[in-house]
Amino acid sequence: MISERESFGASSILRTQGADAWDAAISHPMVRGIAHGSLPHETFRRYFTQNVLYLEDYARAIGIIVGKAPDRDAVTTLTRFLAQIVEQEIPANLAFLERLGGDAETTDGHGTMLPATYAYTRHMLSACALGDCADGLTAVLPCQWSYGELARPLLAHPPADPIYADWIAMFGNDDYEGLVAQTTALLDRLVDPSDERRMDALARIFQRSTWFEAEFWDMAYGDTSAAVAAEGGGT
Repeated sequence: MISERESFGASSILRTQGADAWDAAISHPMVRGIAHGSLPHETFRRYFTQNVLYLEDYARAIGIIVGKAPDRDAVTTLTRFLAQIVEQEIPANLAFLERLGGDAETTDGHGTMLPATYAYTRHMLSACALGDCADGLTAVLPCQWSYGELARPLLAHPPADPIYADWIAMFGNDDYEGLVAQTTALLDRLVDPSDERRMDALARIFQRSTWFEAEFWDMAYGDTSAAVAAEGGGT
């Protein structure tokens, strides 16, 4: 009889095992606010001030696992993943920040990570630096994958607010879905799902990243007093 671990790829198993964290991330109240166009712009602006800083370290994390890729196909997939962040998402986030009345220059070497941003990025960088290619890919995958999953159904009925509609379009398109398919397929190729010890270790990495996704949304609702205090004054 074929076990669940043998009949499904590693990525599907990890997502299923972490269903509670996954649901918390993709159905978060902030996600619903984006979908309805009812999220205050101030909250979305606060999100971008942190997300630009996050994405810079996200790119560094992906860069680490490119160097650990076991073959040419893996290098190709991970390089496309890295290019998506550096060439498209970081510039788009800076543009969104400016559209929302923020100053992009405040994130250029001057921004201070709030605790959730710092913890999430350090988790990913640690997994990528200390583990192998599969460990690192498992750590960075929930961010990419969950954004595609939450945005795809919203694309059919986008909100009237053009900022939220444009953000949804960035992740709900076919090209983005295709890249997610490539990265999840790579993880499936790298990991034997019947190796229970290996899968258990990866599940801990995957679920931690997914919970951080939900905490990142939470952070956008808070104030920035912690960042101001850390800098010893105003920004």
